[in-house]
Amino acid sequence: MADHDLVLQSWRGIESDFTGHGGEVLTRLFKEHPETKQLFPKFVGISPSEVAGNPAVAAHGATVLKKLGELLKARGDHAALLKPLATTHANTHRIGLNNFRLITEVLVKILAEKAGLDAAGQSAFRRVMEAVIGDIDTYYNEIGFAG
Repeated sequence: MADHDLVLQSWRGIESDFTGHGGEVLTRLFKEHPETKQLFPKFVGISPSEVAGNPAVAAHGATVLKKLGELLKARGDHAALLKPLATTHANTHRIGLNNFRLITEVLVKILAEKAGLDAAGQSAFRRVMEAVIGDIDTYYNEIGFAG
């Protein structure tokens, strides 16, 4: 609980602009890990120079951040939220677990820059996300997806 509380203190800064921050998260993810762009078929045709500021990228980033906010606010009691998300990410999107780790590191940077998440908060966020990713892995195993 303490980790969730620490992260949620800074999360308010992200909630103030889901679209702007969401666009930054995906833009940075695609820049730092260009291979991840292939996981988003509707963005493949967007040139790297046009990703930043693209309204579709920002909108999808907002969706990611809103769902992450729901997971954080569940404070670990997230099975009802996470199981359907894991199922679609396995069966429809085919997203491997490492990609969740990559976006976690991007999120740590954005939270530090935009919401003032300090070193203790960054460590807490990583622990929270590792627990979430562990639960995703459990759901992946249940449905037979080698994520």
